[in-house]
Amino acid sequence: MQCCAAVAIAMLVAGANQALAQAWPAKPVRVVVPLSAGGGVDTVARVFAAKFSEAWNQPVVVDNRPGAGGTIGADLVAKAPKDGYTLLISASSHAVSASLYPNLPYDALKDFAPATQIISTYLMLAVNPKVPATSVKELVALAKSQPGKLNFGSTGSGSAPHLVSELFRLEAGIDVVHVPYKGDRPLQPALIGNDVQYAFLTPIAVMQHVKTGRLRAVAVTGTQRASIAPDVPTIAEAGLPNAGYVGWMGIFAPGGTPRDVLEKIAGETARILKMPDIASKVPGWGGEAAGTRPEEFTARFRSDVAKFARIIKEARVPQVK
Repeated sequence: MQCCAAVAIAMLVAGANQALAQAWPAKPVRVVVPLSAGGGVDTVARVFAAKFSEAWNQPVVVDNRPGAGGTIGADLVAKAPKDGYTLLISASSHAVSASLYPNLPYDALKDFAPATQIISTYLMLAVNPKVPATSVKELVALAKSQPGKLNFGSTGSGSAPHLVSELFRLEAGIDVVHVPYKGDRPLQPALIGNDVQYAFLTPIAVMQHVKTGRLRAVAVTGTQRASIAPDVPTIAEAGLPNAGYVGWMGIFAPGGTPRDVLEKIAGETARILKMPDIASKVPGWGGEAAGTRPEEFTARFRSDVAKFARIIKEARVPQVK
């Protein structure tokens, strides 16, 4: 009797989820961006929110909830109803938080349902022109000849660019000094002024200064060369095959959101990425179109959580408590 009741309940739940997915979205959708307005993730989120609104015939509103390394906005989504009406658009920093913050109010792996990776992103290794290094090999040799003398900047302790920099340090076997800044806006003038000798930044941030001769690009972290800088080698081509990293921007729903809803989000994202007006924007966002299925993004997210945990441990990056 109990077995029959359990089966009946399971069928009712499955039926309810299917009905929800078929009707979704039947009301406005909120997209939480756990970062400040005006940044790269916010820009992408607003473009897709507008496209989603057109496709779904429902308002899709971007809600910026910055703070605590993106964990405030993430927590809001983790605790939202599992119905697909509150979504999170975030970047690789969401995977970093799982290990950087030991006392998170949510479980990064259990409380979110990855829906789709929007784009793949990469960083560019830039050096000040006064630094006598025009390649990764020369930069590493310079650092080894002057242990503890070169400074590298980051967009903040524990940020994805910081951890990529630490991975570079570990793989190159160099002794360099980390100087954290509060975002890339203060980091850029510091690098141009030679307060720090190198940094990993977004291609857009780097290339505007490369064109004016204020910075020199020596490598990209992606698996292939960037379309906006085809003469700049990948970090693997430059001799450090294990120092590369491809980041992402993606969409998450609360854990337990019906699979059909996730598939709808992924399918619409892939369709939008093929639109000419969007495809032309992607290189400017510093990446390449992805539009993956939920299971693909889930695997990628879990892999990145593990990778960043290893870097944080091996580089002895202080956790934020």
